[in-house]
Amino acid sequence: MSQDIISDALNNIMNANRAGKTHLELKRYSNLLLSILAIAKMKGYIADYEVKNKILSVNIGKLNFCKAIKPRFAVQVKDIDKYVKRYLPAKDLGTIIISTPQGLMSHTTCLEKNLGGCLMAYFY
Repeated sequence: MSQDIISDALNNIMNANRAGKTHLELKRYSNLLLSILAIAKMKGYIADYEVKNKILSVNIGKLNFCKAIKPRFAVQVKDIDKYVKRYLPAKDLGTIIISTPQGLMSHTTCLEKNLGGCLMAYFY
């Protein structure tokens, strides 16, 4: 167990997915992790999640791979495509989550709003 709650949670989700499980409970979570899971839920990678009695329960959806991006690179709008090519298997397959001054967003939303930020995680 490391100090990074986001990478620990995403690794636990990937391990559960590889083991064929569809449900997972996490004892350590943060508001940032909940925001990342909200975006993953909008995109369909996570079926549902809820916090009950200080335990985060996650139902995995159509997920092939997810991982936290370390170190968290600062990225400008013009450089987002470079990181899409690096982390995602195809241009229209997957989502990179970016922390911007306006909150967490997917990379497509950042391109539409012309915002840069720090890379947090990716799903496909």
